[in-house]
This record gives sequence, structure tokens and C-alpha cells, in this order.
Amino acid sequence: MSLPGVWRCLSAEIPEIQLLSAAAFLLVYLAAILGNTSIVAAVSLDARLHTPMYFFLKHLSLVDICSVSTTLPGALVATLLATLLGSGHISLPACASQLFAFICLGSTECFLITCMAYDCCLAIYRPLVYRAAMSPRTCVSLVVVAWGSGLLYSAFHTSNTFSLPFCGPNVIDHFFCDILPLMRLACAGARAHAAAGLAASGCVIISCFGLTVLSYVCILATMVQIRSVAGRWEAFSMCSSHLATILQFYGTGSSAYMQTPTRYSPRQGRLPAIFCSILTPTLNPLIYSLRNKDMKGSLRKLCLQGHLRVWKGPRNPAS
Repeated sequence: MSLPGVWRCLSAEIPEIQLLSAAAFLLVYLAAILGNTSIVAAVSLDARLHTPMYFFLKHLSLVDICSVSTTLPGALVATLLATLLGSGHISLPACASQLFAFICLGSTECFLITCMAYDCCLAIYRPLVYRAAMSPRTCVSLVVVAWGSGLLYSAFHTSNTFSLPFCGPNVIDHFFCDILPLMRLACAGARAHAAAGLAASGCVIISCFGLTVLSYVCILATMVQIRSVAGRWEAFSMCSSHLATILQFYGTGSSAYMQTPTRYSPRQGRLPAIFCSILTPTLNPLIYSLRNKDMKGSLRKLCLQGHLRVWKGPRNPAS
């Protein structure tokens, strides 16, 4: 198989628009990194947040940091090179590595969201056994399973995609190496490989989504039995942020990837990919911090500590 270089386009071919879009996406990238890093720091440093829910949230933020860093910096560099030098290419190993990392992180996020749904379900549906069921060992085991499943899922899709015979010119109308744009470059066999990929994706996504829906059915059944309005509102507040993340993740993911290469349109497929790979990691910190009093308090405390250290200045070792 020969794939010497892949053209990567972030926006239109007009240099001014490319530079303007690159500047906008750079700001989005910095916001995503800052927001998710703040959540990781807050959960790690605040003892009040050492609970299973925030443990999974910390790993979700770590996944988002790695995910947005897998696609966006390379796209920005390629855009600048294409604008200034008129060329922007990526090697075959780098393209395969980017695809593997992106799919691994995306699938790991899917598994983590399922784990978080299970955690919410136990906290509301079975509160008496929650502490015993969600022990630190269980939480670590669930995260390890999520990462391991993501690696296996990504290995299958990467080998399934790059085992295809590619024909020149090897030009991809996308801002990173993704499955559907790459399969459009195949000389033959794309339909069979796409069917295999859709079958594997369908099994994984339907399983995770089914377990998530089952968890929320149990949550709703419990909320209906709660007589007080305050109790219902407390139960809803506990899982509202996670529910928003579910809708955002599955909504953008299904529109971007649940289709075949023959029906895939590069122009129409770029927008869902941007939402899925860039805006979702950026919005997750906002979702979990705006309506969460504990998280807002921890972030405020973290910011105050940072301001105090800057105001006091570094300590003098000789004093």
C-alpha cells in the first residue's frame, strides 16, 4: 500500500480565511485545554471531590485533553504550512497513528460515559449498596476496562482501514486522518471494510447506549417514587450534567460516523467532525462546572490559590 502524503485542509483555500479560521480554532483549543486541565487539577487536589463520580470525570477530562490534542494542533500546523508554503503533508505512519489515537480516545470516552451512567444509577437506584459497589478498586477496574476496550476497538478500525489498497492522488478533504475520508481513497474493497467497521461500531455503540438507557430507566423509576419535589430535583441535578454529555456525545458521533463511504460527503461531514472532535471536549468542562456547586467551589478555590501564589511571589529559599 502506498500513501506517501495526505493533504489536510481546515477551511477554504483562501489564505485569509484559512488564517482566520486557524486563529479561531487555536482559541478553542486553548479553551479546551484550560477547561479540562482545571477539572483534572480540581479533582486531584480537592479531597471533597474524591468520589467515584469525579474520579470518572477526571479521566473523561484527560481523554478530552488527549483527543483534542490529537487532531487540532496538527491541523493548525498543516493549515499554516499550506497557507505560507503551499503544501501540507503527513506521512503514512503519522496518519495511521493519528487515526489510532483518535478512535481509541473516542471509544474510551464512550465507555467512560457508560461507567458514569452506571455510577449515577447506583447512587440513586441503590444508595444503600453504593459505597460497597463503587469501591476505589471497582472504579479503577472500570477505567482500566474502558481504556483496554478502547485500545482493542481502535486496533480493529485502524487495521481495517489501512489494509485497503489506496490509489493516487492521495488527497483527503478533511482536517485530520479519519476513517470515512480515508476509505474514499481506496481503490477497491471499501464497501466490505466499511460494512465490517459499521458492524463492529454498531455492536459497541448499541451495547454502551443500551446500558446507558437502562441506567436512566432505573433512575427515572426511582425519581417517580420520590414524593418530595426537593428530593426529585436533587436526584435530577445529580445526573443532569451527565445526561447533557450523553446527548452531545451520541448526537455528534452518530451524525459524523454512522454512514458508509459512498454516502459520505466531505463538505457535509466536516461540520459534524468538528463538533465531535473539537467542540465536545471544549464544552464538557462547561457542562460539569456551570451547574455543579462542588466543582464551582473547587475551581474558585483553585483560582484563588493561584492568585495568592502570584501575588506573594516565589518563596525565598534563604529566608
